[in-house]
Amino acid sequence: MAIQTTPLNYSIREKINFDNKIALITGASRGIGKAIAFGLAELGAHVIITARNAEPLEETAQEINSTIGKATPITCHSARSQDIARLFEYIQNNLGKLDILVNNSATNPYFGPILEATEAVFDKTFEVNCKGYFLMSQQAGKMMVSQGKGVIINMASIEGLQPSPFMGIYSMTKSAVIMLTKVLARELGPAGVRCNAVCPGLTETRFASVLVDTPEIRERYVQTTPLGRHAQPEEIVGAVIYLASDSASYTNGAILVCDGGKTA
Repeated sequence: MAIQTTPLNYSIREKINFDNKIALITGASRGIGKAIAFGLAELGAHVIITARNAEPLEETAQEINSTIGKATPITCHSARSQDIARLFEYIQNNLGKLDILVNNSATNPYFGPILEATEAVFDKTFEVNCKGYFLMSQQAGKMMVSQGKGVIINMASIEGLQPSPFMGIYSMTKSAVIMLTKVLARELGPAGVRCNAVCPGLTETRFASVLVDTPEIRERYVQTTPLGRHAQPEEIVGAVIYLASDSASYTNGAILVCDGGKTA
């Protein structure tokens, strides 16, 4: 008996076209955030990139504008409500919509056992990694619900799935990000807004330099990862592109792991 096949009634190329899309990426002056900004801009999106420090942010925007696409840099501390209000006021007044939010800003000021962590370290990590995502998602979610569509992508981590030694507080925050993603997927889904998360493994960035540049830590990771290496920032971009695109129109509340098989 012949197997019946049904041709696709749409173009895959059209599904990953971001022309006329507005994408906001936080923590986009370097590392994974910068790679994501380049990826979305290359596919046609106008990217709004934010970070706390103006100089590297301006440099990233200049790179994008002079090579592959359109970028607008706006300095913003992603855990300060006044900065976020100013950011979204700009987006509303000048662009009129927001199609994609990528929450990428993160910090990890402490590497050590939980019992020796200070309250200040705890507060700082949760402020940026949790409160920042919460506040950004609130503002973006309100705009997207009013539009009847939109995509929120939270950059979590495999540390939110299983903690590594001395990464306890960071792991706690990334676990919270995963739960925030699931909550938003349920609450905003009925309004046409999707929310998903990406969980990278160890990636070679300035943020993770203490891990990548410490031979014993890096080798321990590599030896327990089926692909036998850590990632580069551009290797995480494809997951974000998929989740942000119309190809993922039925993907909501997903936790997409990009870790070389580390957690398999």
